[in-house]
Amino acid sequence: MNNAYSPYSGIKVGAAVLDERLRVYTGCNIENGSYGLTICAERVAAAKAVSSGSKYFLYVLVVSNLEGFAYPCGACRQFLKEFSSENEDMKVVVVSNKGNTRVLKLSELLPNAFELRRID
Repeated sequence: MNNAYSPYSGIKVGAAVLDERLRVYTGCNIENGSYGLTICAERVAAAKAVSSGSKYFLYVLVVSNLEGFAYPCGACRQFLKEFSSENEDMKVVVVSNKGNTRVLKLSELLPNAFELRRID
């Protein structure tokens, strides 16, 4: 979260994913003046994990400088669904800036997700 680049919103978000081999990958949000090019912390962490060879994530953790919880946006939810194990629903852990924590299943945040059959 401390490395977030957020000169437009001032919202700093950090995320970490835990993969199936218990490796942790972190990310932060990176804003852009062309706002559509902004990338969320969750997708940065996930991209780092995938580019390092991970295929499945057990957990994603999201923290921010906001008073309440910063849940993954819709795009991040769908992106993360791609890397949720078929055998175990990814857990989403959100932490407020006061240290309060909630744990949910990704399927609770994204019911009826779009899916194609994987061929790997």
